[in-house]
Amino acid sequence: MDIVVKGRKTEVPERFRKHVAEKLNLEKIQKLDGKVISLDVEVSKEPNPRQADRCDRVEITLRSRGPVIRAEAAASDPYAALDLAAEKLDAQLRKQHDKRYTRRGSRRISAAEVPDVVPGVATLNGNGQPVPAGVSDGVPTKKIGSLEVQGDGPLVVREKTHVAAPMTLDQALYEMELVGHDFYLFVDSETKEPSVVYRRHAYDYGVIHLSTDPMVAQAQSPEAGGALGG
Repeated sequence: MDIVVKGRKTEVPERFRKHVAEKLNLEKIQKLDGKVISLDVEVSKEPNPRQADRCDRVEITLRSRGPVIRAEAAASDPYAALDLAAEKLDAQLRKQHDKRYTRRGSRRISAAEVPDVVPGVATLNGNGQPVPAGVSDGVPTKKIGSLEVQGDGPLVVREKTHVAAPMTLDQALYEMELVGHDFYLFVDSETKEPSVVYRRHAYDYGVIHLSTDPMVAQAQSPEAGGALGG
């Protein structure tokens, strides 16, 4: 992978290109994100003399299999702006790296430990069904969401309703990384249907789209079916 350096309405001297290659250590970047696809550096200049202390701007764009990472900064010269932008990029890469490391190193809790760490858990019988409210045996019955459960158990029941604006798949991946979860539920802006992005092995991602089957919906409707009268 090479670093692409380009200027927007300004010339980029060869000396600065060499400085970029030295400042942005590709080996170090790939250690923090092994799925890097491209690294672009854009240099621009503000002609307004009132902004002389911020006349040179450098924007670094790193693309990988995850969300796009951008870091930009402005200073009185391009070298200082590059140093500031590189520091921001390094901070974002380390943050993403630490999230992945923490997530992989987290321990899964057993069913017996669930009541100690998860509030509001339910009890199931030997067949995996909720214990009826009428069967007490001295064990308290709880109402969790729309389900009545007895005692403690590994089933976590929680109901939440979120208002969400439709978004693209890239936006959903970015939001998932931002909150540090292994999955993210969203409404696809193209299909207007609910979808889920999730983390697979290593740094790969998957996406599940839900679509309504008119035939299934009609079969499940209480109004569907019935006898035909003559």
